[in-house]
This record gives sequence, structure tokens and C-alpha cells, in this order.
Amino acid sequence: MKKKYNKKVLSESYIIEKYLKKLNLKKKETYNFDNDGAYLNISQNKKIVVSNDTIVEKVDFFSNDRADSIAQKIICSNLSDISSMGAVPYCFNLSLGLPKKINKKWLYIFSTKILKLQKKYNFFLLGGDIAQTRNITISATFFGKVTNGKIIDRNSSKIKDDIWITGNLGNSFVGLMFKKNLLKANKIIKKNFIKKYQFPFPCMIGSQLGSIANSAIDVSDGFYGDLDKLLFRKNFGASIDMKSIPILSKVKKLIFLQKIKINKLLSAGDDYEILFTSSPQKRNIINSLSKKKKIKITKVGTIVNKRGIYTDGKKLNLSKKSFQYNF
Repeated sequence: MKKKYNKKVLSESYIIEKYLKKLNLKKKETYNFDNDGAYLNISQNKKIVVSNDTIVEKVDFFSNDRADSIAQKIICSNLSDISSMGAVPYCFNLSLGLPKKINKKWLYIFSTKILKLQKKYNFFLLGGDIAQTRNITISATFFGKVTNGKIIDRNSSKIKDDIWITGNLGNSFVGLMFKKNLLKANKIIKKNFIKKYQFPFPCMIGSQLGSIANSAIDVSDGFYGDLDKLLFRKNFGASIDMKSIPILSKVKKLIFLQKIKINKLLSAGDDYEILFTSSPQKRNIINSLSKKKKIKITKVGTIVNKRGIYTDGKKLNLSKKSFQYNF
């Protein structure tokens, strides 16, 4: 008798839960696939954080995107994961799936951008693989160092923790809307926002948060969705003050003019900021860190003992809180 398979949508989360989690053999180093990365024990106080990301042409970037933009996206998405776990980058493996249209100029621009990022963030290429593919497909596995022995995970939030976010949210989403010609503005504003989408920068203060944050995640799939991941395993909730969400004034104007919906913006990804929770007793330390590193860090809410995300006292009800692949 043939086994019947249900027709549930094959989303990322469903594939992981149904088919891949059994492969980790419940090893603690995997965090049961609930983190953006895993770790390898080197010694009692030293761990190696491991993270992988893949980007695909026509899905994660446009076919006419520049080679240096593609390079920055694959590197920065991984650096963001490494940072959010409290580590600094050490080295990486790079696998390139390249179609026949790729030429020497493209490869020069791509590799030169990566070299600049290596010098800026201090890591090196360990190895990798190259294959011929129909569309550009790039995968990178990063290895990061945690020298104080403490990895920041997603699932250690506590009731009454403050919720913090670095930087500003929504810039990449607005850039994508301009790229798709779904928004109109003068050429300078349009160009600046498209650049924020095409050339993201990760927030690299994660290694400074090891003794501060109880839990952390990078905002790569959307503020609401990534916040939900911080809460899910403990059945906690979050009370969010919408007025405190850090958004650029130009973006706020687009929201006010109803060109963009705030909930759609906060469900979009590719911000690569760090979302973390911390004890209220650490507020002065966080504010001092913000000033010292000249990085904007904003308190946006509190962890509460009831399931769900509450904005200004009302429970958020979104069918799609973040970006996911569906197959």
C-alpha cells in the first residue's frame, strides 16, 4: 500500500521540522536547528560558530544586479548570522554555481568586493567548490570565533526582558520597492534606497553583546518574523511600542502618505540589524555601548508572559510575519 503524503505547502520551516531535524541526531551543538548557526567545541572557553547562507538569481537578487552587490549580499548575510550569535568571523568556504554568461570582468568585480570585505572584517577564504548552473547560485559557510565561551542563542529570553534593535528598519524593503518601480521619488532618493537594498551592511557588535544579551537574532527575514522566532520555543510574547520602532524620516513619510504599509515593511527582510533581549538592569550598559560604537540601539518593547506579538496593546494578526521560501 502506497503511503499518502499530505499537500501542505512545502515552506522552509515545514521542510526543516518534517524532514531535516531528525538528521541532527539531537546533538546540542545544532541547537536543534533553532538558531541561525551551530557551533563546534574547541576547548572549554573557545567555540567555533558555523553558519551557512545561499542566494539564488531571480529569487534573492535580480539578474541585472552588479557582481559587487551579489558579493556583498552573500558575505553580509553570513556575517550578520555570525555576529548575532556573539562571534567574530574567522574564515569561510565559498561555493559558486555559475552559468555560461559569467565572464572575467564579472569574476574580477565579484572577488574584489569580497577581498575588500575580508580586509574590513578580518577573515579569509578557506576553500569551496565551483559548478556550472543555469542561474547564479552562491553558497557560503562561515566560521566564527567565540572567545569568551558564551554563544548568544535565540531561546533564552526572560519575562520582563527589554527588547532592543540596532540601526533602522525597512531601508532595504523600500529600496526593493524602488527597484521594482513600485514607488516614485526623485532620482537621488531612489538611488540611495536602492543602494541600501543592493549593498547591505551587517551590524557587527554581536561579540560585544555576549555578557549583555539573553537572546539575539539578526533581522534577515523581517522584524515580526524574527521576533516571533525569539519567542516561539518558550511560548512568550512581546509588547511592542510602535512609536519607538527606528525608521528613517523619509520612510516614515512614505508610511504617512500610505505608499507603504507599516506591517508589510516590518515583515520584510534584509535589514541585517540585531534584535536582542536583555535585562532592564543592563539599559545603561547598552546605551553606553551605543555611544561608544556610534551605533543606534533602540529599546522597542518588553517580553511578556502571554503568547503573541502585541503592538500598542493589540495582538498582531498577520498571516505572513516574515519572508520564507515556498516550494
